[in-house]
Amino acid sequence: MLISQSALRSFTQNIFLAMGCNSTHAALAADVLLQADLRGIDSHGVARLIGYVRLWESKRINANPNVTIVHETPTTATVDGDAGLGLVVAPFAMQLAIKKAELYGSGWVSVRNSNHFGIAGYHALMAVEKNMIGYAMTNASPLVAPTYSNERLLGTNPMCYAFPAGDYPPVVVDMATSAAANGKLEIAQRAGKPVPEGWIQDAQGNYTTDPHALKSGGSLLPLGSDKEHGSHKGFGLSATVDILSAVLSGANYGPWVPPFVAFLDPPADPVGLGIGHFVGAMRVDGFRPVDEFKTHMDNWIRRFKSAQTIDPDQKVIIPGEPELEAEKDRKANGIPLVDAVVSDLNGLADKFNIGRLTA
Repeated sequence: MLISQSALRSFTQNIFLAMGCNSTHAALAADVLLQADLRGIDSHGVARLIGYVRLWESKRINANPNVTIVHETPTTATVDGDAGLGLVVAPFAMQLAIKKAELYGSGWVSVRNSNHFGIAGYHALMAVEKNMIGYAMTNASPLVAPTYSNERLLGTNPMCYAFPAGDYPPVVVDMATSAAANGKLEIAQRAGKPVPEGWIQDAQGNYTTDPHALKSGGSLLPLGSDKEHGSHKGFGLSATVDILSAVLSGANYGPWVPPFVAFLDPPADPVGLGIGHFVGAMRVDGFRPVDEFKTHMDNWIRRFKSAQTIDPDQKVIIPGEPELEAEKDRKANGIPLVDAVVSDLNGLADKFNIGRLTA
């Protein structure tokens, strides 16, 4: 089904209102999810809406959080999200980081007691709008095994850097630190398709292409898949995200992270509060004049876009380009939703007695 962004935004906002969110939070949460769908990141858009409702129903999400600053210096802070939607808590933290950067050149905020925050790129791009470099990361459901292990100890733990440019769109490096994000497995599950080898291992540590393997004790693999292809580097990146997001903030880390996925139960012995995020903003003019930086960013982009390729029919893709192309297409032609997602969303519509989605 193709649906316009306005119709999908209104639907999503109504679901959050029905959960008890105020109008400001409902609009913000809907915007974060819609940006994922517009940018072609279907795994983190409205397909996740049923998961937020499930956590709210189990009283793991507070629809009206009192988000507070619990520790602060001129350039840093720790925020407690009061078990709110990460879709609301993370933008609060990034606005705080931006405010600190405006005053002191950079701002860094760790977050505890939050929930899944959508795409990291949404939060990092908030800084780009202010001629700043944005940075966002979060820990997540423990689904990833460290190199040499078959024990699920880390999340897909995404990180994002976003850099402003001049004539070109921002460069947005937004990636999971696992070989694949769990959302891509969910897409494969809905489509009834296998996943590439190197994404998952079964409970015994053998490669598998079964997208359902996690539910039977399997685990996602770190970026690199195995030691020979650099999985220790993916493990290191994921560890960095976990430490900055949670050990630093007082959130749960490693296997104690409360899961977003339905097939895992929250740990009985938490070591912190909720899940954690880490966001930052750095003023470009803290290093050189903005116009100079943007001129050289454009030059950087042009040079890489003109790189000689192995296959003449291919081109080097600048980080963020595919998402931008998807956004242009989907704003013009609508957002595609697979039948399974439409069914889930219309189930929520019936639950909350709001209008169903129609093409």
